[in-house]
Amino acid sequence: MSSRKPLVLVVDDDVRMLRMMRRILELENYRIATAENAEAALDAFDRETPDLVLLDVMMPGMDGYTACQRIREFSQIPIIMVTARSIDEEKVRGLDAGADDYITKPFSASELTARVRALLRRATLRDEIPEPVLKCGDLVIDFGRQRVTLDGQYLNLTATEHRLLSYLARNTDRILTPNQILEKVWGEKYIGETNLLQANITRLRKRLKDSAKNPKYILTRPGIGYMMVKKPEP
Repeated sequence: MSSRKPLVLVVDDDVRMLRMMRRILELENYRIATAENAEAALDAFDRETPDLVLLDVMMPGMDGYTACQRIREFSQIPIIMVTARSIDEEKVRGLDAGADDYITKPFSASELTARVRALLRRATLRDEIPEPVLKCGDLVIDFGRQRVTLDGQYLNLTATEHRLLSYLARNTDRILTPNQILEKVWGEKYIGETNLLQANITRLRKRLKDSAKNPKYILTRPGIGYMMVKKPEP
């Protein structure tokens, strides 16, 4: 991302909520584009090319889940789902649709700005890497170019998926606890958010064409955590 101020696309059919989020983010010096429904959001996305999207779940016509899936067909920019309910199934559904994070109404100005800041930072930061390229069977992770291929085919991962895979890959053959992963990939405020981690592990395994019952690359150690193996399981 360049030195220009990040552009955030805020999507919500509640005009008062839209104005509130816009005002909060403008006070943090973000540039803001807005849309009151999913169809308008997709048009604004093409026109504005935002750096992050705040996407309401429940809207008339196309809902936020569908809009998220549509965006993921051509872009991997950070998406935060905005939901009025704290039901785990809804949060998981948003993550499965391709979102990177979620925030539940009502939320404070500090929580909103912290999540936006953290996600934009995660989308651009690169950790120090122990080696330029890691090969795990047919999976190749090029840390320097932030490029992942499987069977020679490029995987178009989201920023969060890439950070999660990279962290696991940099610790191959080492069991990582859920809280270790959550703190490193999402930040310390996410410690304890095991549903968030489980949903992203499931989604990443699907990307890697991994069997949930008999995973090849990312193994589950019940009651302990997760481990990526350098030599894939047969």
